[in-house]
Amino acid sequence: MGLLDGVFGGKNEEIEENINDVEESFYNDSKSDSKGKDADIDTTGGKMILLEPRAYSESQQIADHLKNRNSVVVNLKRVTSDQAKRIIDFLSGCIYAIGGTMKKVGVGIYLCAPKNVNVQGKITEENAKDKDATKESEEIEW
Repeated sequence: MGLLDGVFGGKNEEIEENINDVEESFYNDSKSDSKGKDADIDTTGGKMILLEPRAYSESQQIADHLKNRNSVVVNLKRVTSDQAKRIIDFLSGCIYAIGGTMKKVGVGIYLCAPKNVNVQGKITEENAKDKDATKESEEIEW
Protein backbone atom coordinates (compact mmCIF):
# COMPACT_ATOMS: atom_id res chain seq x y z
CA MET A 1 0.00 0.00 0.00
CA GLY A 2 1.51 3.28 -1.13
CA LEU A 3 1.30 6.66 0.48
CA LEU A 4 -1.30 7.91 -2.01
CA ASP A 5 -3.41 4.73 -1.68
CA GLY A 6 -4.40 5.64 1.87
CA VAL A 7 -5.25 9.23 0.98
CA PHE A 8 -7.14 8.62 -2.28
CA GLY A 9 -8.67 5.23 -1.49
CA GLY A 10 -6.51 2.89 -3.61
CA LYS A 11 -6.42 4.96 -6.86
CA ASN A 12 -2.64 5.48 -6.91
CA GLU A 13 -2.21 3.84 -10.33
CA GLU A 14 -4.84 6.07 -11.95
CA ILE A 15 -3.20 9.21 -10.55
CA GLU A 16 0.25 8.14 -11.79
CA GLU A 17 -1.15 7.47 -15.27
CA ASN A 18 -2.79 10.90 -15.37
CA ILE A 19 0.43 12.58 -14.26
CA ASN A 20 2.39 10.72 -16.96
CA ASP A 21 -0.16 11.77 -19.61
CA VAL A 22 0.15 15.41 -18.59
CA GLU A 23 3.98 15.27 -18.64
CA GLU A 24 4.02 13.60 -22.06
CA SER A 25 1.67 16.15 -23.60
CA PHE A 26 3.72 19.02 -22.13
CA TYR A 27 7.07 17.79 -23.42
CA ASN A 28 5.72 16.70 -26.80
CA ASP A 29 4.49 20.18 -27.75
CA SER A 30 6.72 21.68 -30.42
CA LYS A 31 7.28 25.23 -31.60
CA SER A 32 5.68 24.41 -34.92
CA ASP A 33 2.39 23.82 -33.10
CA SER A 34 2.36 27.32 -31.66
CA LYS A 35 0.58 29.94 -33.68
CA GLY A 36 1.90 33.15 -32.21
CA LYS A 37 3.28 36.19 -33.98
CA ASP A 38 6.66 34.45 -34.35
CA ALA A 39 5.24 31.46 -36.25
CA ASP A 40 6.64 32.81 -39.54
CA ILE A 41 10.20 33.17 -38.21
CA ASP A 42 12.48 30.23 -38.95
CA THR A 43 14.25 28.93 -35.84
CA THR A 44 16.76 26.65 -37.58
CA GLY A 45 19.20 29.41 -38.52
CA GLY A 46 21.58 29.70 -41.42
CA LYS A 47 19.38 31.78 -43.72
CA MET A 48 20.07 35.15 -45.30
CA ILE A 49 17.11 37.50 -44.80
CA LEU A 50 16.70 40.70 -46.83
CA LEU A 51 14.58 43.40 -45.18
CA GLU A 52 13.57 46.96 -45.98
CA PRO A 53 11.94 48.32 -42.83
CA ARG A 54 9.47 51.15 -43.30
CA ALA A 55 9.22 52.04 -39.62
CA TYR A 56 11.22 51.71 -36.41
CA SER A 57 8.69 49.19 -35.11
CA GLU A 58 10.02 46.60 -37.59
CA SER A 59 13.44 46.54 -35.89
CA GLN A 60 12.24 43.93 -33.39
CA GLN A 61 11.54 41.55 -36.29
CA ILE A 62 15.14 42.00 -37.45
CA ALA A 63 16.37 41.25 -33.92
CA ASP A 64 14.23 38.10 -33.81
CA HIS A 65 15.86 36.84 -37.01
CA LEU A 66 19.28 37.51 -35.49
CA LYS A 67 18.35 35.68 -32.28
CA ASN A 68 17.39 32.69 -34.43
CA ARG A 69 20.89 32.72 -36.00
CA ASN A 70 19.86 34.12 -39.37
CA SER A 71 21.89 36.80 -41.15
CA VAL A 72 19.98 39.92 -42.13
CA VAL A 73 20.70 42.53 -44.80
CA VAL A 74 18.91 45.73 -43.82
CA ASN A 75 18.16 48.40 -46.42
CA LEU A 76 17.31 51.65 -44.62
CA LYS A 77 16.46 53.70 -47.72
CA ARG A 78 12.72 53.56 -47.04
CA VAL A 79 12.86 55.18 -43.59
CA THR A 80 13.63 58.71 -42.48
CA SER A 81 17.10 59.50 -41.24
CA ASP A 82 15.85 59.77 -37.63
CA GLN A 83 14.24 56.34 -37.83
CA ALA A 84 17.35 54.92 -39.49
CA LYS A 85 19.47 56.16 -36.57
CA ARG A 86 17.11 54.55 -34.07
CA ILE A 87 17.08 51.25 -35.97
CA ILE A 88 20.89 51.18 -36.18
CA ASP A 89 21.17 51.97 -32.45
CA PHE A 90 18.70 49.22 -31.58
CA LEU A 91 20.39 46.68 -33.85
CA SER A 92 23.82 47.63 -32.52
CA GLY A 93 22.66 46.73 -29.02
CA CYS A 94 21.18 43.46 -30.25
CA ILE A 95 24.33 42.58 -32.17
CA TYR A 96 26.45 43.32 -29.10
CA ALA A 97 24.22 41.17 -26.89
CA ILE A 98 24.41 38.12 -29.17
CA GLY A 99 28.10 38.58 -30.03
CA GLY A 100 27.44 39.17 -33.73
CA THR A 101 28.78 41.62 -36.28
CA MET A 102 27.41 44.52 -38.31
CA LYS A 103 29.04 45.70 -41.52
CA LYS A 104 28.11 48.58 -43.78
CA VAL A 105 27.62 47.21 -47.30
CA GLY A 106 26.51 50.41 -49.02
CA VAL A 107 24.81 53.71 -48.37
CA GLY A 108 22.05 52.90 -45.91
CA ILE A 109 22.57 49.11 -46.31
CA TYR A 110 23.92 46.99 -43.46
CA LEU A 111 24.75 43.30 -43.04
CA CYS A 112 23.88 42.03 -39.57
CA ALA A 113 25.23 38.60 -38.75
CA PRO A 114 24.90 36.47 -35.61
CA LYS A 115 27.84 34.85 -33.81
CA ASN A 116 27.69 31.65 -35.90
CA VAL A 117 28.44 33.56 -39.16
CA ASN A 118 31.91 34.89 -40.02
CA VAL A 119 31.96 38.05 -42.11
CA GLN A 120 35.26 38.77 -43.85
CA GLY A 121 36.41 41.49 -46.17
CA LYS A 122 35.63 45.12 -46.58
CA ILE A 123 33.50 47.04 -49.06
CA THR A 124 35.15 50.24 -50.25
CA GLU A 125 33.29 53.11 -51.79
CA GLU A 126 33.35 53.44 -55.58
CA ASN A 127 35.26 56.72 -55.67
CA ALA A 128 37.81 56.19 -52.92
CA LYS A 129 40.02 58.90 -54.51
CA ASP A 130 37.24 61.50 -54.41
CA LYS A 131 36.12 60.66 -50.93
CA ASP A 132 34.78 64.14 -50.17
CA ALA A 133 32.75 64.27 -53.39
CA THR A 134 31.28 60.84 -52.70
CA LYS A 135 30.28 61.81 -49.19
CA GLU A 136 28.44 64.90 -50.38
CA SER A 137 26.56 63.19 -53.21
CA GLU A 138 25.68 59.78 -51.76
CA GLU A 139 25.78 59.92 -48.00
CA ILE A 140 22.51 60.14 -46.15
CA GLU A 141 22.64 62.44 -43.18
CA TRP A 142 22.33 60.09 -40.23
